[in-house]
Amino acid sequence: MARRKDSSDPLAEYNSKRDFTRTAEPAGEAGEAGSRIFMVQKHDATRLHYDLRLEKDGVLKSWAVTKGPSLDPDDKRLAVQTEDHPMSYATFEGTIPKAEYGGGTVMLWDRGTWKPIEGKSENDLDEGHLHFCLDGERMKGEWLLVRMKRRKGEKRDNWLLRKLDDEHKGSSEGLTGRYLTSVETGRTMEEIAEGAEPAGGNNETESHRPLPKYESPQLATLADAVPPGDDWLHEMKYDGYRALVAAADGEVRIFTRNGKDWTEKFPAVVHAVTAAGLGTALLDGELVVLDEDGRPSFQGLQQALDGSKAAENVVYFAFDLLRQGGRDLKSQTNAERKARLAALIPQNFGALRYSDHVLGKGEALFDAMCEQGLEGIISKRADAPYRGKRSRNWLKVKCTRRQDFVIVGWSKSSKAGRPFASLLLAQHDDGDLVYRGKVGTGFDQERWRTSQAKCAGWSERPHRWTCRRAPGRGRSGSPPSWLRKSPSRN
Repeated sequence: MARRKDSSDPLAEYNSKRDFTRTAEPAGEAGEAGSRIFMVQKHDATRLHYDLRLEKDGVLKSWAVTKGPSLDPDDKRLAVQTEDHPMSYATFEGTIPKAEYGGGTVMLWDRGTWKPIEGKSENDLDEGHLHFCLDGERMKGEWLLVRMKRRKGEKRDNWLLRKLDDEHKGSSEGLTGRYLTSVETGRTMEEIAEGAEPAGGNNETESHRPLPKYESPQLATLADAVPPGDDWLHEMKYDGYRALVAAADGEVRIFTRNGKDWTEKFPAVVHAVTAAGLGTALLDGELVVLDEDGRPSFQGLQQALDGSKAAENVVYFAFDLLRQGGRDLKSQTNAERKARLAALIPQNFGALRYSDHVLGKGEALFDAMCEQGLEGIISKRADAPYRGKRSRNWLKVKCTRRQDFVIVGWSKSSKAGRPFASLLLAQHDDGDLVYRGKVGTGFDQERWRTSQAKCAGWSERPHRWTCRRAPGRGRSGSPPSWLRKSPSRN
C-alpha cells in the first residue's frame, strides 16, 4: 500500500503516491546534497513527456516537460513541476504498472551534471527562476527555467524551459527527434516495454556472437526535388563507394554493395572499426577520400583503389545500423537506427566517422551542398524501416551542375570533318562501369579537335572531361559489351 504523507519528509509526497510492493521504482530516501547531477527520463504515461530532474538539497527537483527540451532559443517549453524524487531514481529505467501512479514506460534519456551560471545560485529556484548550465550526454550549454504565476484552480507550478543562445543551440527537433534510445542500455521505448535485454555495444563481451553476414543494402530513388516537412531526415550524399562493414569479436569485414569482400583494400578502416570496439554490428555507409578542403573526392578514391594513392586516406562514413549485438534492427525506423548509430560510434574515430543528418529543412541543406560543389543529399523518411531494395523511402537529390563520366566509345559521323557524332558515356558504380548514354552537343571545332586527339586514342591524360583506358577500348557503334547496362531506375 502507498505510505501516508509526512509533511516533514521532503519525499513524503513521492512515497505517498506509490505502492512499492507493486512498482519497481525505488522507495524515497533523501541523499547527500551537493552532487548537482541531472537526468532526463522519457516517460510514456498518460501522454508522452520528458522528466527533467536536478539535484538540490539531496533530492531531485522534477519537472514534466510536455514536448521535451528544444535546442531552439525561440521555443519556450512548458515544464510542470512535480513532486521531488529520491536520488536513487537517477538510474531508474523500466516499466511502471499501468494501474499505478505514472504507469507506463520510463527511459533514462540523458544524464550529466548541472550548475548555476557564474554569479547565480541554486537557491534562485525558490524565487521562481534558474539560469543554469548542463553538461550531459545530449543536453549541453545554458538553459533557463522561469516559474509562471498560478492560474485559478491550478495545483501545480508551471514553468517555462528555454535553451539560451550559445554554441549548443540548434533546431526544435535536434534533441527529441534525434535521440530515441537510452543512454544507459541503448534500448528504445518499445524494447524497454517488452523487457528486452540491453543492446550490445562497447561494454558487452560478445565473443560468442558470429560475424554478421552481408545483406542487400537499401537503395535510393532519384528525385527531382527535396521532400518537404519534418517527416524526412536528410544526409549529405557522398561521392564514394557504398559499403557494408561487419564487426564481431575483433573481426572486421568490408563488403561492397554487390557483396564483394574488399576488406584487404582498406586497412585504415579495419583498424578504426576494430579500435572502436563496436561489439557485434553491421553498418551501412560510404567509403570516401577527402580532399584538402575536406570534400569527398571520387578521383582520390579511385587512386587509392588502383594503388597510386595511399589507402590510408580512405575514411568510412557510417549512416545506418542494420544489426547490433544479436538484434536485427531493420524493422526499426530510420530515426531509431540513426540514434543507435550515433551512440555507438565515437566521434571522429580515425577512419570511422558518423554521418550526421538534419530533420526537416532539407531544402536548406541541399542548397548548401550545391553551393559547395558537392554531389547532393539523400532524404530518408524518418519513420520507415530498412528494406534491402530500392524504394521511395530513400530519395537522392543531385546537384545537376555537372557530372563526371568515363568515355567508353563513340558513334561515327556522316558529316565531313567530324571525327564522331557523339561520345558514349559511363559512370563508376561500386566498382563497375554503368553505361549512361551518349552526348553529341556542345562541341565546337576546338573541342572536336582536342577530343579526337585526347580521347580517340584513349590517352590517359585528361582534358576537359575524364578519359580512361578500359577493357575492350573505345570503338564506334553500340556500347561495349563488357559494360553493365544502366538500370531503368538509377
